[in-house]
Amino acid sequence: MSNPAAAATVERASASDWLAVAAGTLGAMMAMLDISIVNSALPTIQGEIGASGTEGTWIATSFLVAEIIIIPLAGWLQRLLGMRNFLLISTIGFIAFSMICGFAQNLNMMILGRVGQGITGGALIPTGMTIIATRLPPHQQAIGNSLFGATAILGPLMGPVLGGWLTENMSWHYSFFLNLPVGAALLLLLVVAMPNERPRFDLIGEADWLGVAGLILGLGGLTVVLEEGQREQWFASATIVWLTIMAVAGFSMLMAGQLWAPRPVIRLRLLLDRQFGAVIIMAILIGMVIYGTSYVIPQFLSAIAHYNALQSGQVVLLSGVPMILFMPFMPWIIRNVPIHISVLFGMALLGISAYMETELTVQSTGSDFVVSQLMRGFGTVCVMMFLNQAAIRSVPRSLAPDAAGLYNAARNLGGSFALAGIAVVQDQRLWLHSRRMEESLDANALTVQSYLDAQSSLLGSQAAALRAIEQMIQAQALTMTFVDLFWMLIIGIAIATPFAIFLRPLPQHAVPVAAH
Repeated sequence: MSNPAAAATVERASASDWLAVAAGTLGAMMAMLDISIVNSALPTIQGEIGASGTEGTWIATSFLVAEIIIIPLAGWLQRLLGMRNFLLISTIGFIAFSMICGFAQNLNMMILGRVGQGITGGALIPTGMTIIATRLPPHQQAIGNSLFGATAILGPLMGPVLGGWLTENMSWHYSFFLNLPVGAALLLLLVVAMPNERPRFDLIGEADWLGVAGLILGLGGLTVVLEEGQREQWFASATIVWLTIMAVAGFSMLMAGQLWAPRPVIRLRLLLDRQFGAVIIMAILIGMVIYGTSYVIPQFLSAIAHYNALQSGQVVLLSGVPMILFMPFMPWIIRNVPIHISVLFGMALLGISAYMETELTVQSTGSDFVVSQLMRGFGTVCVMMFLNQAAIRSVPRSLAPDAAGLYNAARNLGGSFALAGIAVVQDQRLWLHSRRMEESLDANALTVQSYLDAQSSLLGSQAAALRAIEQMIQAQALTMTFVDLFWMLIIGIAIATPFAIFLRPLPQHAVPVAAH
């Protein structure tokens, strides 16, 4: 029998608690937006700062790599500095590095600002989870979880639209200057809603410094090798050889920290759990899907369909429509739909959406992405929201922060791999397809001569006709390259899907945990 007195005294979050949740969500949204806000404006940015197409991927990748490194450290830094101090420092730093990006005149300055954004912005993301878990009572956490889940999924999708609109109507610089007023509002919320905590500098001695150094060297070296290997002819370059050695040494230091540190920077032992290991593998793939497609689609529409930044961003945002529609129902779906069914169904949708995009041609426009983007959005919701819950519930409650950090790092690592892989594949396959088409054109063939004569008459000279043929070859080769990228995505989905059989059922009628 229920106790009326107890029911009357059910704990409820105060106005200050909700302001703190708003601050955490706003900080995470600001950081998540900046992951992809440059994607649709990237061709414009590359032209103004003098970066090539492959160098331009660094503008997106450098942010992700820095974020991957800081996310596992966020929990320790919160304890070291206190939550409010940590968030204030991160927000001020994020604003400062955003201004550096906005004023960047060359690639080096831009990458410096993006790395700084990744470090400070990555610190803002997991703290939002902690605020929800610590400031809201259990029966009200579902609301905070829904808000935060929407932030995590929609942030990378809204970025290209917002960045495109600012680029077309103002300037790409305002994609970064936007963080000044938003950051100022966040600072005000933090001062009002977050209590001050004394720093615990005694924790400095407890840090897994060997693991921290290994994480930086390993991930940094690996990503640079993936990005620059193609241009530097891989191991023919001394630079690539030394970076590979650095990456191997870094990962060795990270593993040594697992054995010797009392609290490793990343608890890799969690990967030995059958369910958690499966979740991490699929999280890497989801990161590749989210960040890879939000990068590739705007590039295709810009190069082939000649869309501007805003038009490209609007096409990317289509995948957010199912997320918005289904987000209010996710707590009920998580409680009542078996995890295997949801994840397998979502992976199937992701595979079908990628397959639809293997039919792209040089005549394709944004309308050819509508159905596939809607399917991709629905598939992402079905997979990601369940994996969020499975990642936390796969481990004991005391290890939930470590699981959340590893899960988020894995998802962003997938995005980093996707962007680095795209740069390599674009270089190799574009060259291959171009050469094959050129080899198929016999200069002495009657059909080729007739076409060249007709184009020369139409365009006024044979030189103009040859340039037109070269442009046609490049457009066809680039389209075929993008199709190759989607085929690779299909293969990755096919490899990761069977891991869904390792997922254990979630507790029935359980309140969703705080994760993103």
